[in-house]
Amino acid sequence: MSAVTAEKMAEAVANVARRINATVEEGKDSLDLSNCKLISFPDGVFKVLRSVTGNIRFITLADNEMKAISSKFFSTFTQLRELDLRGNVLTKLPDAVGEMEHLTSINLANNSFSDFPDKLTEIASLERIDLEGNGITQIPLEKLSAMPALKWLNVKSNPLDSNTQAALQSPHKFDILSTTGS
Repeated sequence: MSAVTAEKMAEAVANVARRINATVEEGKDSLDLSNCKLISFPDGVFKVLRSVTGNIRFITLADNEMKAISSKFFSTFTQLRELDLRGNVLTKLPDAVGEMEHLTSINLANNSFSDFPDKLTEIASLERIDLEGNGITQIPLEKLSAMPALKWLNVKSNPLDSNTQAALQSPHKFDILSTTGS
């Protein structure tokens, strides 16, 4: 590894540490780790944030290089209302996401999902799902229609199959943004 790379990594780590400490010291209800070159959610963060995980309502991990997010993340931040994971390389979410009882908004735009993350349909509080710019071909519209709070779904710029596109044309009780016919 070159010295430049090592220095950049050290800088990224220091940046993450600084942001986490600010969250703890200022008793913030949000954690911003966007654009930190993370490939996963750092395990050490759980320890540092242990005392405040119950206060954290908003987390952004946007514009990192995360391929996966662990069950531990969801079982730790149980009070999350909004989660921003756009601009990563996620292909799936762990089953534990289905147990988020307070989550109202999840942004998964510009990731690498080829399947709709079905577990999202189990979150009764969820109002907004953003999946723009993924590789999804089918959407579980029946399950989505059964979601009590869902108001908004964005599936623009996905290679939706013709059946799904047709199904999106009929009226739904939530707003759907898609590339076809809207």
